[in-house]
Amino acid sequence: QVQLVESGGGLVQAGGSLRLSCAASGRPVSTYNMAWFRQAPGNKRECVAVISWSGGSIYYADSVKGRFTISRDNAKNAVYLQMSSLKPEDTAVYYCAASPLTHTVEVVTSLYDTWGQGTQVTVSS
Repeated sequence: QVQLVESGGGLVQAGGSLRLSCAASGRPVSTYNMAWFRQAPGNKRECVAVISWSGGSIYYADSVKGRFTISRDNAKNAVYLQMSSLKPEDTAVYYCAASPLTHTVEVVTSLYDTWGQGTQVTVSS
C-alpha cells in the first residue's frame, strides 16, 4: 500500500500563498487518483481538489476554484497543491489522500483508503 507524507504547511497572511507537497512511497502514485482534503476545528473533512491518475481530470471545490491548483508528478511520486489568495477561512489541517478507484473522480472521504498525517495551514487576517 502507498504511504503519504504531507509538507509545506505554515502560517501565512491573508492574500499570501503556500505550496503543499505530498510525497508517496511504497507504491507508484500513478496507480491512484489523488486528492487534497481539509478539516477545520468543528467541521467535517471536506474535499478541496482531486486529480485523476493521469492528470486528465481535475475537480475543485467551489470555495477554492481559481485560487488553488492541484498537480502531480508521477515520475517523482508526488502530488502538490498550490494555494494562492489565501483567506482566513482556508485555515485547516490539509490531508493528502489516495483512491484506487481511478475510473471516476470522487470527493467522498470513504472512497479514499490511504491518508497522510496532515499539515496545518493557518491564514491570519
